[in-house]
Amino acid sequence: MGDFNAKVDDIVGKHRLGIRNERDEKLIEWCQTNNIIVGNTWFQQPPRRKWTWKSPGHETRNQIDYMMISKRYRNALLLAKTYPSADCYSDHVPVVGKFKLKLKKNSKPFTNIKFDLAVLKTNQTIREIYQISFQNKFEALGDAEEVEQQWENFKSAIMEAATEVIPKVKRKAKQKWMTEEILNLMEERRCAKGNKEKYDQIHKKVQEKCNMSKENWINEKCKEIEQQRKHAP
Repeated sequence: MGDFNAKVDDIVGKHRLGIRNERDEKLIEWCQTNNIIVGNTWFQQPPRRKWTWKSPGHETRNQIDYMMISKRYRNALLLAKTYPSADCYSDHVPVVGKFKLKLKKNSKPFTNIKFDLAVLKTNQTIREIYQISFQNKFEALGDAEEVEQQWENFKSAIMEAATEVIPKVKRKAKQKWMTEEILNLMEERRCAKGNKEKYDQIHKKVQEKCNMSKENWINEKCKEIEQQRKHAP
């Protein structure tokens, strides 16, 4: 947004106010070079909602302040008009726009680590090592005055000690024919979500391994059934 002291014609917007002047060429050329439109010339408004500046004595009113927006986001601008009744102690009036924005979600990698907590009950050695590790890490963080910071320190000490001492739960296959190799490939594929090319390559390998493993498993089951039928009385 800014005061360009220029008039805009149909090349940039068709609902302009006034006629072209010498500064139009520079503004239009700049808009074309940078793929930018002049937003407040694309909405049909009465003249009192178009002019942005009035001369001393209020004899002349012109549209010389513009709202610029990239062509890529032109659909985000729903409305643009001026507010001549605004009390802003200036010979210019505010140019106000209505926008509709869709913010992109900044996704963070989610790591769901499952620890085998049963070992703390069954294995006394691991339990003692975990207790010592947790105590050392919690004391190293120092005393915090705020309750929230105390909770963060406590949680951080628990997770760090658990990661170092407690073994993780092995991922279970959802299908009987899935192998450890397939599970590892699936985990590798999950970590490559941000890289489409790498993700597609790993996904192709997963599909091939799944088809091969499933076929082998079905063949083995068929052989077992045939063997049982042969030895059946």
